[in-house]
Amino acid sequence: MMPIPTRLRDGAILIDGEPRAVLAGEIHYFRLDRADWSDRIRAAAEAGLNAVASYIPWIWHELPDGTIDVTGDTRPERDLGAFVDLCAEHGLWFIARPGPFQMAELKNEGLPYRLRREHPEIHPVGWDGKPAPTRTVDYLAPAYLEEARRWFEAVLPPIAARQREHGGPVIAVQLDNEVGMLDWVSNTPTLTDGALEEFAEWSGGRFAGDIRGGAAGADDELALHHELSRFTRTRFARYLQTLEAWAREDGITSPLLINIHGTGGGRGLTYPIGVSQLAPAYRGRPGVTGGTDVYLGELTATNVADLYLVNAFTAAVHDEDQPLSALEFDAGNADYGEDLAFWTSPEATVLKSLLDLAQGARIVNYYLFAGGHNPRLEERVGDGDERIAFTGDRHGFAAPIGPEGERNATFDGVAESAEVVAGHADLFASGRQLTDDLVLGFVADHYLTEYTHPEAEARARQVRDRERFRGFGARQTLARALVLGGWSFRALDLQAAAGDDEDWSAGAPAGGRSGRDREAIVLATGRELGRGVQRFLAEHVRTGGRLVLVGELPSVEADGSSCTILAEALGVSDAGSVSEWSDAEGEYRPSVRAVGRLAKHGEYSVRVGVAQLFAGAGEPLLIEEGTGLPAGVRVDLPGGGIAVLIGADYPVHLGLWRDVLAEARLHPRLELGADGPGVVAVPVGGGAGAALVAINVAPHSVAVAPSFDGVPLTDQPVVLPSRGHRILTIPRNRTESPA
Repeated sequence: MMPIPTRLRDGAILIDGEPRAVLAGEIHYFRLDRADWSDRIRAAAEAGLNAVASYIPWIWHELPDGTIDVTGDTRPERDLGAFVDLCAEHGLWFIARPGPFQMAELKNEGLPYRLRREHPEIHPVGWDGKPAPTRTVDYLAPAYLEEARRWFEAVLPPIAARQREHGGPVIAVQLDNEVGMLDWVSNTPTLTDGALEEFAEWSGGRFAGDIRGGAAGADDELALHHELSRFTRTRFARYLQTLEAWAREDGITSPLLINIHGTGGGRGLTYPIGVSQLAPAYRGRPGVTGGTDVYLGELTATNVADLYLVNAFTAAVHDEDQPLSALEFDAGNADYGEDLAFWTSPEATVLKSLLDLAQGARIVNYYLFAGGHNPRLEERVGDGDERIAFTGDRHGFAAPIGPEGERNATFDGVAESAEVVAGHADLFASGRQLTDDLVLGFVADHYLTEYTHPEAEARARQVRDRERFRGFGARQTLARALVLGGWSFRALDLQAAAGDDEDWSAGAPAGGRSGRDREAIVLATGRELGRGVQRFLAEHVRTGGRLVLVGELPSVEADGSSCTILAEALGVSDAGSVSEWSDAEGEYRPSVRAVGRLAKHGEYSVRVGVAQLFAGAGEPLLIEEGTGLPAGVRVDLPGGGIAVLIGADYPVHLGLWRDVLAEARLHPRLELGADGPGVVAVPVGGGAGAALVAINVAPHSVAVAPSFDGVPLTDQPVVLPSRGHRILTIPRNRTESPA
């Protein structure tokens, strides 16, 4: 049969014309002797994986004289085609990651040293004209683009020749890697002369000239930072779309992948920064999709909601054809420093994999699957060890397969994940998450926090406020109340739905449905919320929609100007706020009590860290005891709309949060019937039937007696051991999500 090109369609990846769940293992051929390639590839197959992925480092394949060897003429380990062919011989697909950037602990971020030596102008300057402290580049510098084009012309043809449509194993190609990450973590926007000229033109002349001082202390300090971050999004999009065009010109017809950075310290709270930076680069572009970069270590009650929201926010900027993928998915024991300071269990890989796949990830790349050794550079650079990476001789100590080929316990976690997925292959290849009648609001501009001039005090305060309230809610109580409370939900890109920012939404259709015809919207926000989103939410409730707002009552835009469109639509006003504080003169510890419709939860007051107080319309639901003013209200609007405002970071008392959502006429389709918290369950439905994917992140066993749409899924309670999982069948007539 003639091979069929790999395609992205209906939220799936079609390989040989069929939806597939791809489980890949990252194996760096350039860190292995060629004689060891087969052993590591065979191990991936033994673990049950169906694909291999690898970076293809420019710094490895380019020689000191500038020539590029991808055929092994100078060293057998440079024969890229031979490694890809060997994957095919073992029955595995291949995902190519040719950069130009790679990271991967490679020196100079995987770029040849020659580039900076011959083109010093590609190294950007940032605030106050200071050189970037990382090995980033100005992605749009003409000299860099010219060199990157030459690299692609050398490396892409052997990849293109080995795509599925030509009988080879290549199913996807990643473009660059973690674009914008180095700029963010170093607080260094690209402010080269060329970029400043582009910014001046983009802003219509408003920000002309040298703005490297960040307008610190000026009236337009907030506006400058906000617009500079928005402009930088467009630069990243231009760069990645340039790479996309080159890939297509060089014969790549397979799906193109964009790796989104942002997890850190075992958490995903900052991950949406990457979505905010990169979504315009690929949103709605046929054959291109985004992928997560997930390093969470052990999955616990602390971070399980992080993973859930990472997936939900990423999917919110995809169209109906663009599936989720996880392009770097930590699978080892997390002992990255070989100091036994961190250790992740094999079970963590299973739990994270099942949650990712249940939420719609079609590609999971276990990174790193096999370690190896860093070869020496062809030219000396005088850095101590003269190798291509900064980890010394050995690399990948934490991987399931170590540098010398030894397997540790996490290999079993990868193998168990693959076994479970193989047993439910159709479900995870094409199944869709079955959701409740709610969406979690995603506001991308709340994550434009990557750049702050060191002396811009107003901007620093703005960033702190955004970080406190955005996305997950203050103290992440909203996120955990939803995820650990048995709710199943997607996210809604509110800025795209508002339809007033073409640079962000890249042609995505605005949300045209009336409020009564769409899901309830749940949103965590501080007092800053853009005019377009406020207008959209006001229209949503005016036309009969339901809104649950957690945090502060929006009152300003990103530039600090007043905007109370939503508050006016609700008839609610800001009565001030109280926060926890303590000094030599005294202290204040806010406490709230549930009242009115929530009075059954009000036997005791509950201490909180912050409480927004409300005046005007609305029936009180929470009262802040020190002031006697409402910190939670329900507002019923004339057109049948309902708004529930919760101004306190109320603890994760699951019963109270369940009743808060019930005030917006929200009731979950799934009733876990659990004897304690800790189980996260995702209902999934597809052509092959439906199932409930349940994982237990509690440090103890939890018994559940689940029912879905009122139908029990088991005759007797099911006990999920600590770190355990179950996949339970849902009757076939229960597979439709509400409109």
